[in-house]
Amino acid sequence: QEAEGRAVVAKAQALGKLMGLVNCAGIAPAIKTVGKDGAHPLDAFSKTIARDLARNGIRNMTIAPGIFGTPMLFTMPQAVQDALAAGVPFPSRLGTPADYAKLVRHIVENDMLNGEVIRLDGAIRLAPK
Repeated sequence: QEAEGRAVVAKAQALGKLMGLVNCAGIAPAIKTVGKDGAHPLDAFSKTIARDLARNGIRNMTIAPGIFGTPMLFTMPQAVQDALAAGVPFPSRLGTPADYAKLVRHIVENDMLNGEVIRLDGAIRLAPK
């Protein structure tokens, strides 16, 4: 994983462009309010940064991960981990560092991506109630 991360950084440097990459889990309000669905400060922030820095060749992308297997999560009882994974619609599992790295690689290599928030969450936000 570390080697893949270094390869992504090397690719970004070879392209001669800078890119801000933000990782944020909290991009939507916990309670939906009328008139606010789809609008959130993080999305506006990402677009503003991208717009303001584009003339300097700087891109900004935001990744909003879902439930990922992290050292902190792995301290929880296995039953809790399994329940969290089962709540992810598809694929029904925890995210992995490799999932995250693949998305970062794609963002670095595709310079048409700019000013967006990409949800890397297995559609957990769309889970049936």
